[in-house]
Amino acid sequence: MTQRVLVLASADNGLTQRATLAIRRSGRRTRTEIVHCAADIRAAAGANDFDIVVCPYLTTKIPADVHERWTCIVVHPGPVGDRGPHALDWAVSEREPLWGVTALTAVEEMDAGPIWCTRTFPLPAKRKSAVYNTAVADAAIECLLEALDKTADPACSPTPQDEMPRSVAHARTRPAMHRRDREIRWTDDADTILGRIHAGDGSPGAPATLGNAPMLVYDACRGQDAPPAAPGTVLRRRDHAVEIACGDAGIWIGRLEPLAGDRPPCKGPAVPVLAAAGFPVEAVPRAQGRTPAEIRYRRSAEIGFLDIDFYNGAMGTAQCDRLLAAFCYAAAQNTKVLVLANDGPYFSNGIDLNAVELSGDPEGEAWRNLLAINNVCRAILTCSTQVTVAAVSGGAGAGGVMLALTADLVVAAERVVFNPHYRTIGLSGSEFHTYTLPRRVGEAAAQCLLDECRPIDAAGAADLGMIDAVVPNGQFGAWLAELAVECAHPARWAAIMAAKQTRSIDLTVFESAELRRMARDIFRDQNEFRRRRHEFVFKSSWRSATGTFTLSPR
Repeated sequence: MTQRVLVLASADNGLTQRATLAIRRSGRRTRTEIVHCAADIRAAAGANDFDIVVCPYLTTKIPADVHERWTCIVVHPGPVGDRGPHALDWAVSEREPLWGVTALTAVEEMDAGPIWCTRTFPLPAKRKSAVYNTAVADAAIECLLEALDKTADPACSPTPQDEMPRSVAHARTRPAMHRRDREIRWTDDADTILGRIHAGDGSPGAPATLGNAPMLVYDACRGQDAPPAAPGTVLRRRDHAVEIACGDAGIWIGRLEPLAGDRPPCKGPAVPVLAAAGFPVEAVPRAQGRTPAEIRYRRSAEIGFLDIDFYNGAMGTAQCDRLLAAFCYAAAQNTKVLVLANDGPYFSNGIDLNAVELSGDPEGEAWRNLLAINNVCRAILTCSTQVTVAAVSGGAGAGGVMLALTADLVVAAERVVFNPHYRTIGLSGSEFHTYTLPRRVGEAAAQCLLDECRPIDAAGAADLGMIDAVVPNGQFGAWLAELAVECAHPARWAAIMAAKQTRSIDLTVFESAELRRMARDIFRDQNEFRRRRHEFVFKSSWRSATGTFTLSPR
């Protein structure tokens, strides 16, 4: 008998989508409900059309009348013995070397139920959002599938927590992480500050003061040692980021969110956020020499690698311009293969809606951003000197999916979830998708993907022909290197290049038609782009008078 699974989640985030798709791919039937309170959970369970409940990401306590009637499997982002609502925040803040994920049965006491299975892994020293969407999510999916298999076997039962061995010996119950635990004091050392910023990224952020402005800080990395300035001084700027002096080093900050003013807060690139707060950003010197970068080029013999790491996968106008320049540079090298790969948790999610909202002219900025990402897509589509490979090892959505499809070959890690649609943000789409998507999946399937607005996993994308190959997560890097070498082999290279030269497509025809529709979306607001953009950007409950806030994951 096919197991019927009710998926309860507090948000339709990447892990929720991955869990639903993975459970469905395992042959089970699923229904997913987004819930925010006990009443929502009771209503979701009321249909009684399921055998078991799984909760990949749930911040609301399951009522007793639900977890006593049905087995409810909860994913806890901590190892055996760890309990508390901010397990991963504490682990990232305290730079734990080893961490875990545990699948347990919901009981009255939070995180105290018997355990079905657990996984441990090295915890990378990265921001929480990056860790959550890679190592934690990978382990969570493995745990959920194993737990479901065990629940289907009458001979299996979960193990009481006090009988389970502890892979992280000091795992324990910890309290919620409060604002005081997250606050940034610029006199502290860089490691302490980075730990706090990473622990709040991308929600709820780390509170700090820059100039006289209260801010939430995100997207940080270490800068120069022993900066010659008082802690809290803005030392340098590069592109959209600023470097801040702290107790023993500088720290680069890529994203800020103001906590004062008469508008809801909007997380955005640090330089324009500071400028909007009245800080004299133009007086800050520009960085010279080597500084952290979102785009990096490296070469190995006949293969060039262009690695990108855009925060949350968002590509603003200036970022697209820099990527275009980097791609043109890479394409001009005497290599045979050019690989575009993400070095962070996302490949690309298209235009930067937060940066659009922050600008003084949102419609104009959206249009400029659109043209800029189109320029990148055109450059990849028309590259006549090298075989291009899009190597997708993190999530991709909207224009970011279509950016990948401009390459000659598209490969993805098993963990990847694609959202190849635009309608949920009120746009009809561009990035030459009316050419690239149908050429891979056919007109009918392309229209279904755009209309139904459903996520699709990497295996499903390969089944449709949208991508060329799926690779297990742990093998992706080595497999990609082998593929690139194979594509550089004279016979394979010649075949791919010959196929490219037979295309006689006028890309301007596709782009012009797409831009006409997008102009109506952006400037006439015919699909509620303004409202939908606001809903995406302002995922918060906010009260200006008190400065209190509650942020949802994003």
